Amino acid sequence: MVARRSSYDINPKAVWNDGEPITSTDFKYTWNEVVTGKDILDTTTFIDVANVDDSDPAKAVFTFKTPNASWKDLFEAYGIYPSHLLQGKDRNAETADGYTWSAGPYQLVKWDKGVGATFEKNPKWWGTPSKIDTIEEKFFADTAAEFQAFKAGEVDTIGPQPQLDAIDAINAGGLPGSSSVDANTGNVEALWINNAVAPFDDVAVRQAFAYSIDRDAIVNKLFGGIGVTTAVQSLNPPILAEFSDQTSFSKYKLDLDKVTSLMTGAGWAKGSDGIWAKGGTKASFSFKSTAGNKRRELTEQVLQQQLKDAGFDMQIENQKAGDLFGTQLPAGDFTVALYAQTATTLNPGLCSIMCSQNIPDNGASGQNYTRTNIDGLDALLQTVNVETDDAKRADAAKKADGLIADNVASLPLDPLPNIGFYGDNIQGDFSTNVILGPWWNINTWTVKS
Repeated sequence: MVARRSSYDINPKAVWNDGEPITSTDFKYTWNEVVTGKDILDTTTFIDVANVDDSDPAKAVFTFKTPNASWKDLFEAYGIYPSHLLQGKDRNAETADGYTWSAGPYQLVKWDKGVGATFEKNPKWWGTPSKIDTIEEKFFADTAAEFQAFKAGEVDTIGPQPQLDAIDAINAGGLPGSSSVDANTGNVEALWINNAVAPFDDVAVRQAFAYSIDRDAIVNKLFGGIGVTTAVQSLNPPILAEFSDQTSFSKYKLDLDKVTSLMTGAGWAKGSDGIWAKGGTKASFSFKSTAGNKRRELTEQVLQQQLKDAGFDMQIENQKAGDLFGTQLPAGDFTVALYAQTATTLNPGLCSIMCSQNIPDNGASGQNYTRTNIDGLDALLQTVNVETDDAKRADAAKKADGLIADNVASLPLDPLPNIGFYGDNIQGDFSTNVILGPWWNINTWTVKS
């Protein structure tokens, strides 16, 4: 098999904030840490690299085992680490309480965990100098507190999650400055289904589940006030429409006759309580999401009633975010969960969350929490990762979307919009970047007088 090489030429002006140049060894070190480190969330693409040549400090040459289309975005998720500071040390320990190195326009000078952080201009930044000298960042426990601080002028900009109070604030008006809402988003909130546990280890039950829900009604109830009224129809976010079938789940609309056909065909019958049962076991399941999230709680309330009408008994068991994402999802300790996947790059692909080799079983790491294992899916998603012909990548991605939808591996719900609020004390280009968020160009902003 012919190997493929990709080169990264490093700007000769590029230095870390301690003045040390960024070199090819930094690229090699980062690659090695991702591939060999413990508890790495996602090794996709990195594991396809055979070796890295750092003999030329100004050029990192990556040799891939097979052709790979993801090389341009290889470092989007992890960035580059300074080998001269970390080589031979415990990287996790060195970064556990924040880190002060930087290769960008700002550098961290203070971090009060759970409270806030202070950033100052990086004097070694080789790009256009930042116009704001110091940025004070504050952390808020919830969206309501965030908005209260914004209204009171305690903070000049916020990028809240699209919670109900954020939507209400936009609709009510009277806020200082301006706001930005973009539904062409990299976020997909979905009903993530554990394909390995009953009753959803049966594809017919998963399909019946999908026909039990009026997803458009839920999205309209949540975001109708800001013009977002229809469910997303792919687990790929809208910004990746070119490499996905954004209609793949559109057949799943509320259809109770279809639910009855699928469930009875799979051997289920409704009991006197209206809940499906088979072999003495009811179609009852636990539903988990993040505790205290009002938007998700409203979603759960609507879902619970819709599913009850269709014959499913949904029991809400919300969790602390750290417990849900840190232990329960990786361990498969859930039946259905509501949360969002957020794209960190414009490079397409669902292999990290849908390929069978990424099922985090037997102590292995991986993000296929849903235990999805569909015949033919791995090959298609791997093609999306490695194919360098965009037309062939798009074809494989759309076929993969079709397989995922036919098997209802999970069910897409909300196209979570990107939202930014900007006060009267600042000025600049306040557009929202679908990947980097509402502060992607904060180094170009200015403070009025």
